[in-house]
Amino acid sequence: MEKNNKSEFLFDTINYKILWVGLAVIALGFLLMSGGGSEDPSVFNEEIFSFRRIRLAPALVLLGFGITIYSILKNPKNS
Repeated sequence: MEKNNKSEFLFDTINYKILWVGLAVIALGFLLMSGGGSEDPSVFNEEIFSFRRIRLAPALVLLGFGITIYSILKNPKNS
């Protein structure tokens, strides 16, 4: 009796590529959210309410999470 001890990865290379794309989109979203603070704490800065920080960056983070979930759930064997 021969035993086949060949180990097999759980994910295929396409899964890892999609995962890295998702992580890059999440990182981009968090980078777009950063900044906008004021040098003087007693002065209010309207820049924190810009379109980039309120709409675009959170949408990119959610899109990145969706991409990473897709990469985990994608079955490479059926493709």
